Amino acid sequence: MVKTEQIQIKRHLTVQELSKRIKHLEKDTTVLRRLYFIKHRYNDKSVEVASDFVGVSKNTGYIWQERWNEEGYDGIIPKFAGGRPSKLTASQKEKLKKILEDGGNWTTKGAQLLISKKFGVEYSAKQIRIILGGFGMNYAKPYSFDYRKPKDAEYILKKDCQK
Repeated sequence: MVKTEQIQIKRHLTVQELSKRIKHLEKDTTVLRRLYFIKHRYNDKSVEVASDFVGVSKNTGYIWQERWNEEGYDGIIPKFAGGRPSKLTASQKEKLKKILEDGGNWTTKGAQLLISKKFGVEYSAKQIRIILGGFGMNYAKPYSFDYRKPKDAEYILKKDCQK
């Protein structure tokens, strides 16, 4: 005996429009996956079966369907909230950026110690790299300098290569 669906899905788009959007979004797998879920629901699959087809839990399927029913296509586009607020204020970040720019080359560990001493805030090394990246700063391994290298090394190299 087949169980009937208790909550019907609203058809905000035709099957053809849905298929067209799926085709255009093949590279955006997050939305594409949700559209495939909706398409399975349009084809009278249960939420549980449609969720299994796209590889999510039944609960997630119901959440996607609820968003689709309330907002249509816009409801299934992910909305990222931005995460936890920064421990440093905007003015503190500006001061930090100025200090780092004026101070020459910094290591991640050095920047971490500076933030700890100057602002009393502890960050992991990974978060320090994220903050510095947000400032447009990048990091690289230091270039080693060989004290034995002659001053005219490039000239000698060119001369040797021409022989």
